[in-house]
Amino acid sequence: MITKSKLSICYGGNMEFKKDFMLREIVGEAVLIPTGETAAHFNGLISVNELGRFIWENYEKAKDENELLGFILDEYEVERDVAKADLDEFLDILRKNEIV
Repeated sequence: MITKSKLSICYGGNMEFKKDFMLREIVGEAVLIPTGETAAHFNGLISVNELGRFIWENYEKAKDENELLGFILDEYEVERDVAKADLDEFLDILRKNEIV
């Protein structure tokens, strides 16, 4: 189980999203909402948990997936293997939807 630590992160990176989505909270749940051109072609919303939200908010700050994994390890008290598996699972969802 991942538990949040008290570290904060400020980095600069170059990974980018391919499609336009906004992260919003709706009735206490974090969701990715398509915007602009993406809204015309993507039907629905993507619900994200706390870690998914953290990955989304830090994705473009990272230069690569290894740095993003480092952000997760700095922020959460979690084993590297667990964090890597969670990161891979979330990024696979984004890849399948052609968001990254």
